[in-house]
Amino acid sequence: MDIYQHFRKDEQSFIDQILSWREQVERQYVPKYSDFLDPREQYIYQSIIGQDQQFILSFFGGVEGTERKQALLAPYYETVTNEAFPIDILTASYPVKFVNIEHRDVLGAFLSLGLMRKKLGDLAIDPDTGSIQIIVSSDISDFIIAHFTSIKKANIQFKETPLNQALPIVDDWSDYETTVSSLRLDVVLKHFYHLSRTQALELIKKGFVKVNFKIVEDPAFHIEAGDIMSCRGKGRSRLNQIIGQTKKQKWRIHYSRLKN
Repeated sequence: MDIYQHFRKDEQSFIDQILSWREQVERQYVPKYSDFLDPREQYIYQSIIGQDQQFILSFFGGVEGTERKQALLAPYYETVTNEAFPIDILTASYPVKFVNIEHRDVLGAFLSLGLMRKKLGDLAIDPDTGSIQIIVSSDISDFIIAHFTSIKKANIQFKETPLNQALPIVDDWSDYETTVSSLRLDVVLKHFYHLSRTQALELIKKGFVKVNFKIVEDPAFHIEAGDIMSCRGKGRSRLNQIIGQTKKQKWRIHYSRLKN
């Protein structure tokens, strides 16, 4: 069976990477770690490895409740612990009275350093204490500490933080089940955000809708399990599971929306 037929064309390179990791673990008997994966990538990885008892596949994002996680693929006899993941938690302080810092400001400053998004996991900001926390791959920690020294007009200094002092991930998702006539983007968007079909189409055509952090302007784009959608001004949502089809050929799905 052609494994690629179950996934999108633009996901083939990631699938090839997973197959390469599996081959390395099988031949060399050593664990293989990934960079941070979004929920869709985690779903693909899990789908490909499946129930193969030759391997252990584990995901961890640094603290409980993270959305982006590293994957560890290891031989079945390995003992896997969260402490084994090459993840560091870094924190910094900023002057709350003089500057307002949001998630997009931290992400923008991170990317402006020439770093890849996949090296960054979840981030958290506590405006009450003026604390910023980023979860990163261990191989870039020293670079971050040395060069990530400002956000907006605020000077900052990151330092490594023990796990037991990490800020909690407070994203508040609400879970739902519903039935949709199709898994087209416009149809799913309509149901997730309680829009009319016309409103959904207009938002898509204006470039206000992202799937897995990429703008999608095709209303017929097929939404799949693990996809994260964001709609400007309306927040984020995630298709968790396609439960199955009803007798009337509609799709029963489980999804979550992030509370604003």
